[in-house]
Amino acid sequence: MYPVLLFKEEMMKRGLKFGCLSVMVLALVAAGNRPQEAAAAGGTVISGSVSVTGNVPAPAKIKMAADPACAQAHPDAVMAQDIVASGGKLRWVLVYVKEGLTGSFPAPAEPVVINQTGCMYEPHVFGIQVGQKLEIVNSDSTLHNINCQANTNKKFNIAQPVKGMKTTKTFDQPELGVPFKCNVHPWMSARAGVFSHPFFAVTDASGAFSIKGLPAGTYTIEAWQEKLGAQSQKVTVADGETKEISFSFAAK
Repeated sequence: MYPVLLFKEEMMKRGLKFGCLSVMVLALVAAGNRPQEAAAAGGTVISGSVSVTGNVPAPAKIKMAADPACAQAHPDAVMAQDIVASGGKLRWVLVYVKEGLTGSFPAPAEPVVINQTGCMYEPHVFGIQVGQKLEIVNSDSTLHNINCQANTNKKFNIAQPVKGMKTTKTFDQPELGVPFKCNVHPWMSARAGVFSHPFFAVTDASGAFSIKGLPAGTYTIEAWQEKLGAQSQKVTVADGETKEISFSFAAK
């Protein structure tokens, strides 16, 4: 007799219906073949601020007269964004979990958008996950090209001559500080951090950041600034805990 029939006969002797048992077996098989899910997000929050001390250089004024479309977009002066500080607090600092995570984290379906508007990149610094879509948009009535000079990931250089054009790209590997520039408008620059997880943030105008949804654990948190370098510290957080930390850079 076939093994399945023997199995059925034995289960019927024990008072189990084969139909119900079949459903149970199929469910177990399906569970065994299910792809491993990402580690569940927790309720931990790591937040804080990034400051700067010393002689912070004044931002350089950007000259846009070479392209009237750019100059007309800005009735007031536009300043460079490589070091932006106000009241001793640093903007555009990328803060992220460097070490301590386990498990995998699927890329979000929502894209990260980098917009070319007023002949500037918006945002100037951003984070993105491996495999997440990067949507590149030209909102200006002038030619732009977005030149990505990645090292670990593939470089690309795309022209967008028409207002409203959109291009989508992805990154395959983690990489910190990926530079973007426009060859048409040399003052345009942006930086990206590519991560294998979603636990990163960029400081706002007050130097504040917040990384949410971490599982409980001990992590190395790093703050990276394109001109001032990087700093890191270890943080231990319990489930549901909100912990405040701070970083301080010294301007040279």
